[in-house]
Amino acid sequence: MKTTAAITAVQGHLPEFVLTNAILETMVDTNDAWITERTGIKERRILKGKDQGVSVMAAEAVKGLCAKRGIDPMEIDLLICCTVTPDMQFPATANIVCDKVGARNAWGFDINAACSGFLYGLTTGSQFIETGRCKKVVVVGCDKMSSIIDYTDRATCIIFGDGAGAVLLEPNNEGLGVVDSILRSDGSGCQYLHQKAGGSRRPATKETVEAREHFVYQEGKAVFKFAVTNMADVSAEIMERNHLTSDDVAWLVPHQANKRIIDATAHRMGLDDSKVMLNIHKYGNTTSGTLPLCLWEWESRLKKGDNLILSAFGGGFTWGAIYLKWAYGS
Repeated sequence: MKTTAAITAVQGHLPEFVLTNAILETMVDTNDAWITERTGIKERRILKGKDQGVSVMAAEAVKGLCAKRGIDPMEIDLLICCTVTPDMQFPATANIVCDKVGARNAWGFDINAACSGFLYGLTTGSQFIETGRCKKVVVVGCDKMSSIIDYTDRATCIIFGDGAGAVLLEPNNEGLGVVDSILRSDGSGCQYLHQKAGGSRRPATKETVEAREHFVYQEGKAVFKFAVTNMADVSAEIMERNHLTSDDVAWLVPHQANKRIIDATAHRMGLDDSKVMLNIHKYGNTTSGTLPLCLWEWESRLKKGDNLILSAFGGGFTWGAIYLKWAYGS
């Protein structure tokens, strides 16, 4: 049997500060009922403190991951950091995380695929395991979305939160782990969801800062329409490609962007709510962090051999799905 890349441990990290809908009501023209009805979100976590970048959360997740698995960080061969909110333009946040956790033998790089980032990272990391190039690969999904959110814009500030999750990939010869992956992108969607300034096209200036162009810009209706169709379609496609029925799927692990999008995806797959991981009400949209945080929160309920479908949609546009067989648990 060919070698596959299996998740052998998962760990999350969430900041302490809880930004509730009640607090947001004092900041912008919104209310709890409006937010809950449209998104399903009740609260989200926010990373506070001076010089607290996304690497802080990522490093805590990786440290916990190593402790849980009982490995030394020096054993890590590769660390992939999936994020849209790096500590800085360069070096890669992966390099900073490796330094923070003491992974001196690892090489690493960042992946920016917005909310689909963890899918891209998991697919990439799996290939290094499958080819035998690496024995231990860590994939971290992490974002400090509060650093690029305009808290005077009620359309975006209600959605996003901060958080990090990490998984360890190791070789498996039992047919467990990542079985299949479908990844897609459509750059024409850039106009609907992006950060206008801060890159090489529009470097930071006094004018870009005053125009609030360093925050997330989103045309909600266009994004919702594209997301609700494509996330559902790709999830159904990966099931069909692998001859899976709704009875075969133990869990849907969906990107936590909007409960209505999650519901539409589950419906397309023929799954009821009991098979859907849902924590958007507690954490909001942590972008690259949503999928590993779901796995972390549901870890104790997962059984060896469970069929999981991970599905996401993000800016780019990017979207995709992964079919994996869970590798441990009773």
